[in-house]
Amino acid sequence: MEGMAMGIMGAGLGAGLVTLGAALGIGRIGGSAMEGIARQPEASGKIQTAMLISAALIEGVAFFNAVICLLISLK
Repeated sequence: MEGMAMGIMGAGLGAGLVTLGAALGIGRIGGSAMEGIARQPEASGKIQTAMLISAALIEGVAFFNAVICLLISLK
C-alpha cells in the first residue's frame, strides 16, 4: 500500500515538473519572439510561424508526458 502511494505521489510530481518545464519553454519562446519582432518587424510573419510551431511541439511533449505520469499513477 505504501509503495502505491509513493507511485501516485511521484506521478503527481512528474506531471508538475512537466507542466513547469512546458511553461518555462513557452515563456522563453514568446519572449524571444517578441524581441525578434521588435528588432525586425518585417520578419514578424516568419517569427510568429516558427514560434507557434515550437510552442505546439512543446505542448505535445508536455501532454504526452502528463499522460505517461497519469498511466503510471493508475497502475
